[in-house]
Amino acid sequence: MRLRNVKGARDVISLSPLVVHEPEKAKGNWKILFNNDHPLRIEIGMGKGKFLHELASKNPDINYVGIEKYSSVLFRALQKMETDPLPNLRFIRMDAEDIDQVFDREEVDRIYLNFSDPWPKDRHAKRRLTSREFLKRYDRFLKKDGVVEFKTDNRELFDFALEELAFAGFKALQVTYDLHHDSEMVEGNIMTEYEERFSSMGNPICKYIVKR
Repeated sequence: MRLRNVKGARDVISLSPLVVHEPEKAKGNWKILFNNDHPLRIEIGMGKGKFLHELASKNPDINYVGIEKYSSVLFRALQKMETDPLPNLRFIRMDAEDIDQVFDREEVDRIYLNFSDPWPKDRHAKRRLTSREFLKRYDRFLKKDGVVEFKTDNRELFDFALEELAFAGFKALQVTYDLHHDSEMVEGNIMTEYEERFSSMGNPICKYIVKR
């Protein structure tokens, strides 16, 4: 369950230099913000930031931006950065629907979607981060050879995500319905908080890697 009511979280976020407060001004200028020309990768709906923090720690020559809607969750990611600061990791607090307003054409080479909100009602399908609507948003800033990686334990959501690919001009490069028993795709896998919880319960983890 997401944490939504940490007292003072918004104040901490508003003052943090690790948070990009006017992200639309960074569009096309992320290399300036990070002061290098390293590849840029993003996680949309990063939760408490465990996955992205570990990824950034292992890959210092890649820049990472974590996008999170909930202040109380982003606050936890900032706490992690206080104890283990990383120069190649920044955050944005925003709704993902505006994601194409903060990254310019071919500015991002990889997008991570981990255990995204399934929005189970059919009328909310377009809000799913793997919907054709969102894939078309990603198309506006993903590099030509860029990829989207998606992990979930929700088989219904995963099947939906696969069906949406063709409608947005994407194709699957790799697909597994049981990541932790797939020797090829599990190599180098970094688990999120949800992944640790669900896999410990015996839930198989689905994953795809797709491109245009």
